[in-house]
Amino acid sequence: MKTMAVSEFKAKCIAVLRAAQRSGEPLLVTRRGRPLARIEPISDQVSERRLGLYRGRMRIRGDVVHATSADDWDMLA
Repeated sequence: MKTMAVSEFKAKCIAVLRAAQRSGEPLLVTRRGRPLARIEPISDQVSERRLGLYRGRMRIRGDVVHATSADDWDMLA
């Protein structure tokens, strides 16, 4: 498993995430030589399953009739 210092990860975050997604290899991010986080791509199969979990279960009913003021929200809290 490759390792990378957190400072380098911060500077190259998007490129590192894309590379991990392409290669499928996990990456260990370290701070002062100690493990901080593990970057691991999610397989397409898992992400599709999670996204489809709520398919068809959420429905919007009704409509917004009028806008509320900030005072109305305070009463609800």
